Amino acid sequence: MGSSEVNIDNQYQNVVVMRHGDRLDNVEPLWTSSAARPWDPPLHEDGKVRAFCTGQKIRKLGFPIHRVFVSPFLRCLQTAAESIAAICSVEDNSDDPNDLTSNGVVIDPSKIKVSIEYGLCEMLNLRAIRPDVAPKDGIFSFDISQCEAVLPAETIDNTHKQVYKELPKWQETLEGARARYPAVIKALADMYPSENLLLVSHAEGVAATVSSFMNNVDDIIGVEYCAYSHSRRPIVFGEDHSFTAGDFVGSPEGQVGIKYSLLNKASDELDA
Repeated sequence: MGSSEVNIDNQYQNVVVMRHGDRLDNVEPLWTSSAARPWDPPLHEDGKVRAFCTGQKIRKLGFPIHRVFVSPFLRCLQTAAESIAAICSVEDNSDDPNDLTSNGVVIDPSKIKVSIEYGLCEMLNLRAIRPDVAPKDGIFSFDISQCEAVLPAETIDNTHKQVYKELPKWQETLEGARARYPAVIKALADMYPSENLLLVSHAEGVAATVSSFMNNVDDIIGVEYCAYSHSRRPIVFGEDHSFTAGDFVGSPEGQVGIKYSLLNKASDELDA
């Protein structure tokens, strides 16, 4: 699916930046004691349910998602897999009516393309990676083929050229990470200007999006699991496939599961 093959309604490009679901180590703290990669926990079952249900909400936002970019951390990959299944589902074959995950869901993989993006990864510092589980040498290893195996078959686009060719350096600063996320979002949007994007990242990635694309935001108070920020920008295409785009702007109703305070105003809490 090339960027020239997709038309965006009303000449706006939409970007949704979503946090991963509930991580297992927060529910089962002893999991880290025997894990081979204690810094890379999977989702708890509740996280899979939350991710699938959030994907159903995103499907109803009023515009199609054409591409998904995802952090290589396992909790983000699994969140993306559940959300993609909800967005692309054509049939639900689950035998259990109480199963609110992608189990038994049939999808149309032609509707969406998915790629790994290192630039959406967790902040690589001790503020985000717990000291007792961080690798002693500061080396975080990801096998892209193993990451892709978590995602729905036939959705993978491994021709995407990552904005970040490798992970950020260990012990990156908070300021550096907060600048990284919006820069990566804009770079990805410019790569695929005629497509709407879903980016699955981490809490700080969502927070940085709100701070960058919302007006008069003073502070981010909280980002729930599977919270998401919807922003859009006007875009005009030339006959030679060039384009001119405005700035991404988020609206209050597009900030779901996010608490933030406004400059000189009381905090604004939005429903998950």
